[in-house]
Amino acid sequence: MSKPLKQIHLAAHFPGVNNTTVWSDPEAGSHIEFSSFAHFARTAERAKFDFLFLAEGLRLREQGGKIYDLDVVGRPDTFTVLAALAAVTERLGLTGTINSTFNEPYEVARQFASLDHLSDGRAAWNVVTSWDAFTGENFRRGGFLPQEERYSRAKEFLATANELFDSWNGDEIVADRETGVFLRDAKAGAFVHTGRHFDIEGRFNVPRSPQGRPVVFQAGDSDEGREFAASSADAIFSRYASPDAGRAFYTDVKNRLARYGRRDDQLLILPAASFILGDTDEEAEELAHDVRRQQVSGATAIKHLEFVWNRDLSSYDPEGPLPDIDPDVSDTHISKGRAQVRMYRDPLATAREWRELAAAHNWSIRDLVIETGNRQNFIGTAETVAHTIDAYVQSDAADGFILVPHITPTGLDTFADKVVPLLQERGVFRADYEGTTLRDHLGLDAPS
Repeated sequence: MSKPLKQIHLAAHFPGVNNTTVWSDPEAGSHIEFSSFAHFARTAERAKFDFLFLAEGLRLREQGGKIYDLDVVGRPDTFTVLAALAAVTERLGLTGTINSTFNEPYEVARQFASLDHLSDGRAAWNVVTSWDAFTGENFRRGGFLPQEERYSRAKEFLATANELFDSWNGDEIVADRETGVFLRDAKAGAFVHTGRHFDIEGRFNVPRSPQGRPVVFQAGDSDEGREFAASSADAIFSRYASPDAGRAFYTDVKNRLARYGRRDDQLLILPAASFILGDTDEEAEELAHDVRRQQVSGATAIKHLEFVWNRDLSSYDPEGPLPDIDPDVSDTHISKGRAQVRMYRDPLATAREWRELAAAHNWSIRDLVIETGNRQNFIGTAETVAHTIDAYVQSDAADGFILVPHITPTGLDTFADKVVPLLQERGVFRADYEGTTLRDHLGLDAPS
């Protein structure tokens, strides 16, 4: 008996400020005007995607004391944008990254409950932590938390927020005009939480929202992050680009669910992926090469190398060989606010590996950054891309993908017009929304 076809989950990431964005392309538009967000969201909804995703940065990143060039456009407030998008969409899920290190549970729970009401049950929360004192300087507490403390706070933060969401059962409001009774339960919204990180008591002032709680996403790849996702999240992002690596991550995370009494289908694994479409596979490869050259300019390549070398490398030619000096291994880093810095925990080993790759392939600095910096890419004709996405999902390398176009806001249009119909023809992607809430789209149970 053949295995039933898995249904593919698709979402769209508004690129914002990152190395995927090609802001200099003639087709690129604003990253901050609402019209860009609205166009992007409407395209995703037209294609019947599960949700739109917004990342968030709490401080402009710096390199050698100067603002990193892709951060000059800034980042508007996540809740403000998502609330506005709720008014111009009807079914698309609205996912925002909100930090658990520099916020408070009551405030965040109130904002998400409000968004869930405004959107009729389409809110989702990507729970993240902040890892550096540089970001912390923007906040009253300042400083930062060690990794184990960050996850400890994040777990209690989420648990506390859930207590607030659950302080309303959903049946308290009677609003009987004849008797004058508005609330069935005068204690609705009452909560008490005493814990290591939070000690709060009061009344939660937003009644239970359509989903009960927002859908919860998590992005950590460390062992602590995977465990956090297995215990508490509805979906986890993944950065793995090859089928084998994707399946290994998929298997590892799914195997953790049983210890928390959860089923495999209660946690979705959704890698981020970029895409380039062409009339032929060869044309798409040529376009992808051109796009990567746009994304990784000479200056960007040098800056990326500085993440590892922790030295000013501005005197080096990006089209030339890698530096023959070793990285400066110290606690003081010239790149501030860059999450990528954490990826290279052993700079000396990374430098050796990169030198070997560059020598073997005759790569320049820029070539190396282009070749080693790729996320999951789908490149080819619409037919090729549809086949590849389907193969990943059916082989349990992912449950779907969060697509990151390199052009804002129209970069998603061609995927919606050309690839989605092919996935629908294969019977692996919906022809229309079957439910109204994001939990419906993702096939998730209501919170118990």
